[in-house]
Amino acid sequence: MIRTVEGMIDERGAVRLLEAIPLQGPRRALVTILDEEPFVYPSETTLLSEAALAEDWNRPEEDAAWAYLQSAT
Repeated sequence: MIRTVEGMIDERGAVRLLEAIPLQGPRRALVTILDEEPFVYPSETTLLSEAALAEDWNRPEEDAAWAYLQSAT
């Protein structure tokens, strides 16, 4: 089976895959280095919690509690 997965290589050359790959044992791999900066993906937990947090944060009580941080214009 040949499969392509995304990973990141740090400045020391250490390779880190961005997803878990279940394998039955050691396998060879080919690494293609792209000439671009890595894209930072938000974590799945962040994406899944956004709606729940927005429901709590987007209330008048929250606005009132943090109003003192708003700059006076």
